[in-house]
Amino acid sequence: MSFDFDLFVIGAGSGGVRAARFAASYGAKVAIAESNDLGGTCVNVGCVPKKLLVYAAQYSGEFAHAEGYGWHVAATDFSWEQLIKNKNSEIHRLNEIYKNLLQGSGVTLYKGKVGISGVNEVKLNNRSITARHILIATGCAPFVPDFSGKEHVITSNEVFYLKRLPERIAIVGGGYIATEFASIFNGLGSETSLIYRGDLFANGFDDGLRKHLRDEMLLKGVNIHFNSNISQIVKSQDGIYKLTLDNGQVLDADCILYATGRRPMTDGLGLESLGIRQDSRGHILVDENYRTNIPSILAIGDVTGSVQLTPVALAEGMAVAKRLFKPEEYQPVDYSLVPTAMFSLPNLAMAGLTEQQAKAKGFRLKIYESKFRPMKLVLTTDQEKTLMKLVVDAETDRVLGCHMAGPDAAEIVQGMAIAIKSGVTKRILDESIGIHPCSAEEFVTMRTPVHID
Repeated sequence: MSFDFDLFVIGAGSGGVRAARFAASYGAKVAIAESNDLGGTCVNVGCVPKKLLVYAAQYSGEFAHAEGYGWHVAATDFSWEQLIKNKNSEIHRLNEIYKNLLQGSGVTLYKGKVGISGVNEVKLNNRSITARHILIATGCAPFVPDFSGKEHVITSNEVFYLKRLPERIAIVGGGYIATEFASIFNGLGSETSLIYRGDLFANGFDDGLRKHLRDEMLLKGVNIHFNSNISQIVKSQDGIYKLTLDNGQVLDADCILYATGRRPMTDGLGLESLGIRQDSRGHILVDENYRTNIPSILAIGDVTGSVQLTPVALAEGMAVAKRLFKPEEYQPVDYSLVPTAMFSLPNLAMAGLTEQQAKAKGFRLKIYESKFRPMKLVLTTDQEKTLMKLVVDAETDRVLGCHMAGPDAAEIVQGMAIAIKSGVTKRILDESIGIHPCSAEEFVTMRTPVHID
């Protein structure tokens, strides 16, 4: 049977674009469809614009530090409107780059909402298109639970387009998005409250880093409410939102950002009519080759409930393209040592196992830790500390995990992630020559474990 395309990709985010481009480079006839802007969540309302806002938030600290180095900074004036305008220009530039990359690769680009009408057929703008393989890469969208006052909140999709900087903002959640935006708005001068239902935010990171981040954010003036939920939101006549917590406390806010989870974007795809299996949260179930229970229909990225990180979606997109069209180069994605970073202030970054994960796996551990005031701050009044930590297998000397809280943590830990992936031992780190003076050298100068378990 002949098909219009060898591969039809639904969703032009990171994973979908990667799969489409490389499949086309391997000689496949490929199409991709997107109903929104090219680049998906990461480029448009995710990691890229968020990192730009993190950079903006850091300047308040830089101005404060400048006097210690002899600079007399005049009164500063921040323009949220200018920041958002410049951010929008950069995102538009990236959208065009994605468009050029796809078209330059020979991929046919469609604009519109797609439904899957058969095992080898999609519907797009009232047109039927056939494909040997259909790849779903639609990602996830913010989810807000039902409660009294839900209509007054925004999500991470809207926060990047606020018309003005809120004087007071309440942020609900304890994951990447909530914690990063708490740092962003605090750094930009908003009175910031972070509300989280659990004991401690940043799940998945080492407990030592999580506690360190809590302490540093409190010192920076973020109002943190752990073990708290919002029971009601009421908008007063003067436009101020009154947030009632489940402990009876009432907070005032001009803006309320909910970052309490994300749901897979599968609406309108027609999964139910085809019998494509999903889990209880709506994620598409796939096998180790990213195939659904209908072998011609595949799915990758956040929509599958995989590790929800852009580089993971990119790796999955590459894996699908190679398995289908260049199988001699195919290698499965290794999920065992995925590094990650949270661009809170201070940044968190990790590679490998946390101390808690390593203990749960039965390892006997040597824990190395260094907590210090970075050199850049010694001429300032800023007392922020950097934390670095190594988790080492006491039996084999292999480094199981590397963790950091502090400036440029992601930049430093990326190199350590390669070392851990390569099986680096603590002895090799000890024998390595550090670069002096810099924070990164701490990872090769920690000699004495703080404890052995």
